[in-house]
Amino acid sequence: MNETLFDLPPVPAIPVNGETAGYPIGRIFCVGRNYAAHAAEMGAEVDREAPFYFTKSPAAAVLSGATVPYPPGTENYHYEMELALAIGAPMFRAASAEAWAGVYAYGCSLDMTRRDLQIRERNKQRPWDLGKDVENSAVFSRLTRVSEWGHPDDQRIQLSVNGKVRQDGSFSELIWKIDEIICHLSQFYHLRPGDLIMTGTPAGVGPVKAGDHISGGIDGLDPISLTLGQAE
Repeated sequence: MNETLFDLPPVPAIPVNGETAGYPIGRIFCVGRNYAAHAAEMGAEVDREAPFYFTKSPAAAVLSGATVPYPPGTENYHYEMELALAIGAPMFRAASAEAWAGVYAYGCSLDMTRRDLQIRERNKQRPWDLGKDVENSAVFSRLTRVSEWGHPDDQRIQLSVNGKVRQDGSFSELIWKIDEIICHLSQFYHLRPGDLIMTGTPAGVGPVKAGDHISGGIDGLDPISLTLGQAE
């Protein structure tokens, strides 16, 4: 049956440097606690047994430069600056070389989080959805293809709020590297073009309020920004 009762919003797409067409967002996977210092500030120990994940829906996506309302239901809304990778080839049970070859592009991203709700649900051993899968909480900058940037090494990743630096780290601090993440995740999912992976945040996360301006960057990639408006 092709006819539907109503139309859904169009699939979000992220601009790509050098391309006239955008990268359509299919699924958003997020790696939790992938920097040791961030794990410590969240009261957790580093787990080298395996990476773990949560997801955000495409409906949570918004592009860099947007002004979005402060979200409902929280009094402790946090920023998390991250590297996002965009999958460019189908992968299932990928080996390391296949994982590297399957990355299409990289970009800056923000994982915005209702921290009070995340912690409340975590303490009750419940899913984090209310804290993490928040409207306008997956923010993406323009992507840069691997052929133009290469792969992460020890590039700097940083974030500022109202011009004051709050996060400042390096990819050398990643607990799980890009190929390890893809290899592991592809044991459980058939990864495909349109899949985005947000790879974790360095230490220094913290709250923002209505009126704040967030800006961040990664060496060699397009910067990212977000302004928080008043609550609806």
